[in-house]
Amino acid sequence: MNDLEKVITSCEYVVQNSKYVKIKEEEIDYFANQVEIKKMPHWLSSNPFGLLDFPIQDIVEILIILESIDCSFWGEPKWTLLTEEGKPVDGAFALIYALVKLKKDKGHLDFEQISFDEFKNSLTGNVEIPLLEERYKVVKKVSQVINKKMKGNLYEYIKEITVDRDLFKIIVDNFPSFQDTRTYEGQTIYFYKLAQLVVSDILHIRELKENIKVDYSHLVGCADYKIPQSLRGIHILEYSKELSDLVDNKKEIKENSIYEVEIRANMIIALKKIKEKLNNNSITSIELNDILWSLGQDKTKNFAPYHRTRTMSY
Repeated sequence: MNDLEKVITSCEYVVQNSKYVKIKEEEIDYFANQVEIKKMPHWLSSNPFGLLDFPIQDIVEILIILESIDCSFWGEPKWTLLTEEGKPVDGAFALIYALVKLKKDKGHLDFEQISFDEFKNSLTGNVEIPLLEERYKVVKKVSQVINKKMKGNLYEYIKEITVDRDLFKIIVDNFPSFQDTRTYEGQTIYFYKLAQLVVSDILHIRELKENIKVDYSHLVGCADYKIPQSLRGIHILEYSKELSDLVDNKKEIKENSIYEVEIRANMIIALKKIKEKLNNNSITSIELNDILWSLGQDKTKNFAPYHRTRTMSY
């Protein structure tokens, strides 16, 4: 059993034993029958801040750094940057802006050569980004691995790989920060959110930039905080009163707590069930994942809050 298969089997174990989160099968039926599901452009295809103007090996360099720390932006107020045009951006797009600017300024994103102070200054916004020191340690380690094992060029190391399972194995085997597991009733539960995200991003952008055939059909979904929010908003996920009170009052839920593991695992299996119900081979699980993520970005939906867990995993 490979690691992507472990995500499904371990999350199924959680779902079978869940106390605080439930999947409502009838709502999956309603969603699958009522909603027109069609492919969306990949989230980076809009070329935010000129990302796609770089050569492909530079884009891959940016993406591995981006997705190694694309996590835990929530806060009151939320960390926000101002672009050179004075436009506020937050979350992953703020991180893209900062990394693209740093790449242009330095010519590289080798964090063995970029100091903590330079990293901190590049992320200076309205408030300090959460987990600043932890993020720097991660990007420094990522650069060390690329320099030592991959001769300083991730793209050259992976350019012959076009299948998600193969690229995923390289990511999780070589970069410790992409290991994303939890413990639930003595069992190891596998999520690998950021590992799946970086594999999806690299393959989608290579498909777009290089016009090559790639396969991202084995990715199972990215267990974050926005997709559970969407699934709860459309009534596919149901939280117990105890958990609802915590989430709706924006109380922090601890990493590796039973609440957090059940939210993330039920999200993965709900995604799987929706995919099966749709019986649409033209939509992959990761594309369905992105559709539900986009739904969570729609402020007009007035969904209940997302759960808040301070973590480097998502």
